[in-house]
Amino acid sequence: MNVMLVEDDAAFRCGFSKLIRAEPDFNLMGASTSLAEARRCMSAQLPDVLLVDLGLPDGDGIDLIREVYERSRYVNTMVVSVFGDEHHVFRSLEAGATGYLLKDAAPDEIITSIRNLVAGGSPISPSIARKLLTRLMSPAGTPGNALTAPAKAAAPLDRGPFSEREYEILCIIARGFRSEEIARMLSISTHTVISHVKNIYQKLAVHSRAEAVFEARQMGLLD
Repeated sequence: MNVMLVEDDAAFRCGFSKLIRAEPDFNLMGASTSLAEARRCMSAQLPDVLLVDLGLPDGDGIDLIREVYERSRYVNTMVVSVFGDEHHVFRSLEAGATGYLLKDAAPDEIITSIRNLVAGGSPISPSIARKLLTRLMSPAGTPGNALTAPAKAAAPLDRGPFSEREYEILCIIARGFRSEEIARMLSISTHTVISHVKNIYQKLAVHSRAEAVFEARQMGLLD
């Protein structure tokens, strides 16, 4: 697995590089200190995983995230930054990042998050997950407003046959989050999430998450 690191802080760059090199199935493709250097390194080949800081000496790491996303949707991009405010988080996700960790994450958490990212997950620091959940649960009108609309709307969407918690989980499922991630966001057990998901399946007469999201959209319950 080829991993590209973009980090201008020498201490963090050294620490991240050691972590990656210590994993036998990881290959550190490059450890760049700037946007320009990262672009040169990835000009011929894109990595499997891109770890990128946001505050770089020659620009915003979000620009790099967007450029890589436009070149290929198969690169798994995760922000590792000291910035945990909504402005940086949501701009990064909108640009194409699928993970977001704060730099105070433990070393084993970083490695586990990289593996989860490649496996199709969206690893996010708990404090950031709560902010994301608040925005995702906004029942604003048009597609794409989940990241930009106010956290509260004047009137809630029709929940159909679902309880408030089931509808909450259905909305998060529609954004691609796994049971473990939903449990962390809502501060409940994974077992409880799975139980709610089963209830959702039964009420929609479906057998998979994709079918559940499709049927819920057909019923007008999701944007």
